[in-house]
Amino acid sequence: MSRIGKLPVEIPAGVEVTVGEGNLVTVKGPKGTLTRKMADDMNIAVEAGQIVVTRPSDLKRHKSLHGLTRTLLNNMVIGVTKGYEKVLEINGVGYRAAKSGKKLTLTLGYSHPVEMMDPEGIETVLEGQNKITVKGIDKEKVGQFAAEIRTKRPPEPYKGKGIKYADETIRRKVGKTGKK
Repeated sequence: MSRIGKLPVEIPAGVEVTVGEGNLVTVKGPKGTLTRKMADDMNIAVEAGQIVVTRPSDLKRHKSLHGLTRTLLNNMVIGVTKGYEKVLEINGVGYRAAKSGKKLTLTLGYSHPVEMMDPEGIETVLEGQNKITVKGIDKEKVGQFAAEIRTKRPPEPYKGKGIKYADETIRRKVGKTGKK
């Protein structure tokens, strides 16, 4: 079994990582700055262009936190260099999206349009009227906002109408058949 926590996180050129008091990690890069408080138990060190995470003991809690801390740091480094994005597709007759400023307006077959504001650090981009791309540097916030958009009208299994992720497949069901 490979141990994710033992792998060092490479720091690319143009990225600056500082570990402050109480494991407060700040990652600065070309796309922005991310700050996160990591678990106090973990030992985080920046050495020779790498971030190395070590655990104090082999307790179950420390083993769990080891891999989690390393993955969170890796996500922060990728976020400030490349950024993250999620693509959503809207399927259905009359279902569409419109954007004005920071406001995303969704027409999803309800009696009223659904309006959503872009959160801080997140940007939504429309391609046509039925493709929404959620972009940002924080993986957690991008995924959360994409999930909130999807909950406004999740895809249904009979006709496939609703909002789905671009890489998601909907298991279709066969509807009722007429009397013979």
